[in-house]
Amino acid sequence: MFILGNLLSATAQVLSIVLQLYMWVIIIRALLSWVNPDPYNPIVQLLHSITEPVLLRVRQLVPMSGIGIDFAPIIVLLAI
Repeated sequence: MFILGNLLSATAQVLSIVLQLYMWVIIIRALLSWVNPDPYNPIVQLLHSITEPVLLRVRQLVPMSGIGIDFAPIIVLLAI
């Protein structure tokens, strides 16, 4: 019984770490979008490829507001 409990605890901790890292990746991408980074930079491409699938699904559900603000990162951060 202790083995199953330890397995569940370890899985929860790993999931928590992964979600925290993903949260920081979304925050970094949102901050980079304010400064118009070089799209050919490998780091920018990595951030875009990691976050775009999730953000695209949220953008399909919640359309962009008329003032041009993308609320998808905020919604994903609240969901995490």
